[in-house]
Amino acid sequence: MPIAEELAKKQRQISIAEFFERNKQILGFDSLTRALITCVKEAVDNSLDACEEAGILPDIIVEIKQIDGDEYKISVEDNGPGIVKSQIPHVFGRLLYGSRFHSLKQSRGQQGIGISAAVLYSQLTTGKPAVITSKIGEGFPAHKIELIIDTKKNLPRIIKEEMVHWKKKSGTRIELFIKGKYVKNRKQSVYEYLRSTAIVNPHARVTFIEPDGNEIVFERVVDKLPEQPKEIKPHPYGIELGTLLKMLKETKAKKISTFLASEFSSVSLQKARQVVAKAGIDENKEPSKITLDEAKKILETFKKIKLMAPPTDCLSP
Repeated sequence: MPIAEELAKKQRQISIAEFFERNKQILGFDSLTRALITCVKEAVDNSLDACEEAGILPDIIVEIKQIDGDEYKISVEDNGPGIVKSQIPHVFGRLLYGSRFHSLKQSRGQQGIGISAAVLYSQLTTGKPAVITSKIGEGFPAHKIELIIDTKKNLPRIIKEEMVHWKKKSGTRIELFIKGKYVKNRKQSVYEYLRSTAIVNPHARVTFIEPDGNEIVFERVVDKLPEQPKEIKPHPYGIELGTLLKMLKETKAKKISTFLASEFSSVSLQKARQVVAKAGIDENKEPSKITLDEAKKILETFKKIKLMAPPTDCLSP
């Protein structure tokens, strides 16, 4: 049998979860100290985002307990809107799953890797499932789910689920068992991370309970939520050829001129007509019928035409 055929038999696809399972240092788990901070950070980021999107002033409780040696239990609880039961396994047990990846606005959890990566690290180092409790409002039960990630399929595997009584009006709590190292009074520590987070999020109240039982409260300084960044459309100066070709195939616009005016930031219908005229393209041509050469001409013409800068309200204050 030729060597090429022997080699071909060894080829197989790996899932994104399998990749990160073997390369956890890419996700910020390259040391026990940093792993602990990363897990706390990902959970706190989720809580801040959920509260802000729901218009709720964040009240976050972070607790770290030493179980045995270098094994710790991390609990992060918030007063956010909660997560509907059907979405809990996907949010926490599936890498590259999220609602913000395609959104052109600045936000914390844009890649859909963060909290699910912490769940993956937890099961890799202790073999224990993550425990998530969530409630979506008064009059609703709280759902408690224990899960791990099936790394071959990049899908959540539920170990146990139940309805529980939770006094909170709404919110989410995640508990992770991880191998880590807790340090005090260092620049790279959970305390320093939470202190810095409280400074840049003065609208949040953060309670931190250390492994020795010491409680630190970073009080809320302002009672006003920051302005939410607005989603914008791509700007022609920052678009690449492949992205443009994909947009041309997916658009609902019937004419190339209306496509350029409706799908891009800072492009009026007048400017769009100017672009297609200079590129030598009929403004009534269907976007899906634009050729590769015509797409290149559109991009080249955009660079020659003065356009307004994109709005900055897509950036987080």
